[in-house]
Amino acid sequence: MIVCFQINKSNLLYCMDLNLIEILTCISGLTFLSYGVLCLFAGGMRKEFARYGLSKYRKFVGFLEILGGAGSLIGLNSPIILLLSSAGLSLLMLAGTITRYRIKDPLKLMLPAIVLMVLNIFIFQSSFL
Repeated sequence: MIVCFQINKSNLLYCMDLNLIEILTCISGLTFLSYGVLCLFAGGMRKEFARYGLSKYRKFVGFLEILGGAGSLIGLNSPIILLLSSAGLSLLMLAGTITRYRIKDPLKLMLPAIVLMVLNIFIFQSSFL
């Protein structure tokens, strides 16, 4: 699949030939980079981690999300890094799902963690092929 995007409001288009796994890996990587930055700096995330009873782990989780997101993107050119980052992100989202289950969050609040966990399990499994 060829993906094109415009650079800086110019008429210049940048196109890449990506397969499904590469697209999913980019989505995962960018999502975790965003969540990681939010985890470190957004007041809403401070409140969420306090609600979970895990305030002292917020910065650590943010760091892991940024590390995993960057690893996913770097992993597009390094299969071992993709394997490690997708495994780590899968485990991180498993922990997030368990945390939300323990505090009795509704399913709709658990879904992002579940979807990202399944996505990274799929990326992990596909990186063997």
